[in-house]
Amino acid sequence: MSKLYIVVDRPEIWAPYYTAEEVISSKDYLSRPEYRAAGAQVYNFCGDCSYRSQGYYCSLLAEARGQKVLPSVRTLNELSAGAAITLSDDLLRRMRHYLRASVAAGEANFRLRICFGHTTIAPLEKVAKKIFELYPAPLLEVTFERGTEWSIASLRLMSLTELDDAGQDEFAAALDGFSKKIWRQPRRERAARYDLAILVDPSEKFPPSNKGALHVFIKHARLLGIDADLITLDDEPRLLEYDALFIRQTTAINHPSLRFAQRAARAGMPVIDDPDSIIRCTNKVFLHELLTANKVQVPSARMLFGDEVPDFVELRGQLGSPLVLKIPDGSFSVGVEKVDTETGYQAAAERLLRQSAVVIVQEFIATDFDWRIGVLAGRAIYACKYFMAKGHWQIYQHLAAGTRTGGFEAVAVHRVPAPVIRAALRAASLIGNGLYGVDLKETARGPVVIEVNDNPSIDRGIEDALLGEELYRTVMAEFERRLEARAQQRPAP
Repeated sequence: MSKLYIVVDRPEIWAPYYTAEEVISSKDYLSRPEYRAAGAQVYNFCGDCSYRSQGYYCSLLAEARGQKVLPSVRTLNELSAGAAITLSDDLLRRMRHYLRASVAAGEANFRLRICFGHTTIAPLEKVAKKIFELYPAPLLEVTFERGTEWSIASLRLMSLTELDDAGQDEFAAALDGFSKKIWRQPRRERAARYDLAILVDPSEKFPPSNKGALHVFIKHARLLGIDADLITLDDEPRLLEYDALFIRQTTAINHPSLRFAQRAARAGMPVIDDPDSIIRCTNKVFLHELLTANKVQVPSARMLFGDEVPDFVELRGQLGSPLVLKIPDGSFSVGVEKVDTETGYQAAAERLLRQSAVVIVQEFIATDFDWRIGVLAGRAIYACKYFMAKGHWQIYQHLAAGTRTGGFEAVAVHRVPAPVIRAALRAASLIGNGLYGVDLKETARGPVVIEVNDNPSIDRGIEDALLGEELYRTVMAEFERRLEARAQQRPAP
């Protein structure tokens, strides 16, 4: 039987309950090595699981460690974005019949507590189970709203501290009888037509693909029988008119692009990149835990917490000097600082910890360029060297007058050192089966993976400098393959 960790803000919160399993604080779970073993189950009961909170990082790092966690990061993000719940006609009838009969005429709302998919209100048990299947979380509260007909107004995570005596009894009973079957992934609906939406932001300063690249993507999609359209975030109401989604704007966990990916994936549409890849790639803390746990070589690192900032001398002794501090979800060299003094370290840590509950501090590895290996569906499709901006230690140098970048050199995949390719493929395989850009440095100790990007740059004239239009055809052919595979799964009429 796998180990169960119950993670709370403070162990005393668990005082009303008896358990033989391990109850640990969120801080201990995040920082102590004995809780990193793969295969464990984790129930996250932190009171604050909002983006960048310690509760959020507990779910994030549980997934990075190969543990099964409730609620997952996907669930947290979907609840934060506003959960969409679609009930069958039968469940709607059950729900409305109960509420019409049981809620006083003057009451505009009714709140239902769901503990591990169960409720004490028998007529709403199947409704509770369906909501839990869509958004698996130990404690949920759904609010029903009276209108012309009763409907679901909102869904949120509940905290253990909100439970009264009756609620504690209900929760304890549900926990005791909880089944492991919820760890299975929900089934997805099937797509039907061959229409591709390419999500872009026309005003983005550093888009993943320039206009020339987008034009060639559309060209090769149509040559393969896929009708491709450029859409923006304003086109969300039209998203489900398409059969697949290709995200070509910079992604982030707290950005509507993730909501697009989640909605498309929930409808059964092939998505590049999919929600799980976005969640995994856009957080450097998650990546560090995931890659380290799977013995992929990464820069040595420590995590900083707001109430515990290690001494500079201690870190310098462990990681060397200078040190690199990063917020977990920065991109294009934003939220990254290099320090080599005590004063600089303290100031940078203070600045970055105002933005995130956790900051990662890494050893500095000096190289003239970074490798970028483009990986699609498990194979390397392009390679490029990105050189540091002149006189700077990063590829991007942000100045008051603008942003300077270093040069580039496209390299044939077969001419890239084999250890670099192997490391890139290994790192990408831990994320998923989408389109990734793996950034690596060649060092005396071998390739070191810096990060895995879920939304890698494919620009006309840069990444395609050697392959030309074949690069775009390769990406669109993967969409064609996924669409045809899904179409073949459709039941015969």
